[in-house]
Amino acid sequence: MAENLFTKTDTETVEEELDKLAYTKKRYLTPKEIAAYVLVNFGQKNLSQYVNVYKEFFMIQFLKLNTTAYANINLFASIYDAVDDTLSGLIIDRTRTRWGRIRPFFILPLPLWVIGGFMMFTAPDFTSAQRVFWSAAAIVLYGLGMSYFGAWGLMMYNITPNNNERNNLITTTKFVELFGDWIPSFVPIFVEILPRISSKFTMQGIYSWFAYFILIMAAAFSVFGFFNMRERIPLQSREKMNETSVFESIKQIFTNRPLFAIIAADFFNGFKAVGGSTESYFWLNNTGSVANASICGLFTGAPNYIMVPIAAKIVKRFGARTTAIGCGLFAGTAYITMFFVGFHPFGQTISDNYILNLAWIFFALTICGLPNKIIMVVGPVLCAETFDYMEWKHGARNEALVTTVQGYFGKLSGSITGWLSGMVLTWIHYVPLTDSLGNAVPQTAPEILSGIWAVFCLLPGFARLLYGISYIFYPIHGRLKDEMIVALAEIRAQRLEEQKEM
Repeated sequence: MAENLFTKTDTETVEEELDKLAYTKKRYLTPKEIAAYVLVNFGQKNLSQYVNVYKEFFMIQFLKLNTTAYANINLFASIYDAVDDTLSGLIIDRTRTRWGRIRPFFILPLPLWVIGGFMMFTAPDFTSAQRVFWSAAAIVLYGLGMSYFGAWGLMMYNITPNNNERNNLITTTKFVELFGDWIPSFVPIFVEILPRISSKFTMQGIYSWFAYFILIMAAAFSVFGFFNMRERIPLQSREKMNETSVFESIKQIFTNRPLFAIIAADFFNGFKAVGGSTESYFWLNNTGSVANASICGLFTGAPNYIMVPIAAKIVKRFGARTTAIGCGLFAGTAYITMFFVGFHPFGQTISDNYILNLAWIFFALTICGLPNKIIMVVGPVLCAETFDYMEWKHGARNEALVTTVQGYFGKLSGSITGWLSGMVLTWIHYVPLTDSLGNAVPQTAPEILSGIWAVFCLLPGFARLLYGISYIFYPIHGRLKDEMIVALAEIRAQRLEEQKEM
């Protein structure tokens, strides 16, 4: 009884303190600003989805890049990006301009990732050595541009000091993202239909022109975002920022316990991309048609329109930490179960009862994907709490440098993932087959199909399980979180008063 009374009194005290700082509850975002953020994210989502799903397939299938060479190029590019990320993080954190700290990076790195992306989906008639050089240059340019353009993602944590408004923006953004999957998902349909209509349409050309369109769209939305958003979180002045040495900033980051729970979760979760990179191979070879990917997307994508709107309610009810743990364990179990059932449980091959086997695959992938969008919503919420935690503990956000540290482990995971994406195909002895027109045709060897299925299911399964387990060690919840919110609001209110006096 006494304990309940104490908890109630403590909670009331927290609310009273927050009421004194009304600016944390004020609404800041205009419809145009919300649209600007959503569109930048929409363009970036389309681009990243397209690159993640089709880059490897295009370079190996149409550029004729050797699978081992592809793996080694990705390893080299990841190491290079890790070095560059140190500089980009420091530069972004210490940037102070009339346009803000983050907005300049909406447009400055744009030429790099546009040119790199164009090269990745263009297949000149080169020699083997020239193909390796072309591919390496494309991947490095794209990665370099994205390491600076990635600063736009920090806008979410600076666009409003109102946590509820921020979380609502996250949910809105993730809902619109659902439509960002549509453009890449249409590609297999065009790839299947257009070459049959006319020999003027080739698979290679279709993949290339879709890539060019998405690159132009993402660039246009980035420019629009630059002119239509503001940064509102009060920051340390340039002078105070410079008083903290780079070494001290790094030291502060490495004492941030919540950050390393997120890093561990993201590191393990990154291995899901190896399974994702085999999607085109799975649909082409195991089911006989890449168009099945688009049909499947109609089923797997439908629940997302329900899951995203309720994600914010789930987070509010159970907390971001508990939600992340539950999503990881559920998805991991579902993927591993799907593997053991197999991709043709209704017959010796998928051709036996073809419709039933496809229906099973669609159903299983729909269940596996149920937590996907909840994870996409809860991720930014957890990151926002981590940035707030650093500001509470040390007075400075250092978001770009924090992102750099995350990036190191992300690049490490990405380098392993990129290397594995090529090597798993080598290990299962996959060889791309084409017809006389250069169009891809399916493999039929049972051992190759079984290998593709294992990669397609097990790596995402283990990745999701380890993601969920990592958040058991995330400390921002309960009373600690309440104390942080009150103290942080007071710090920001003081900074606003200091800015008014200047």
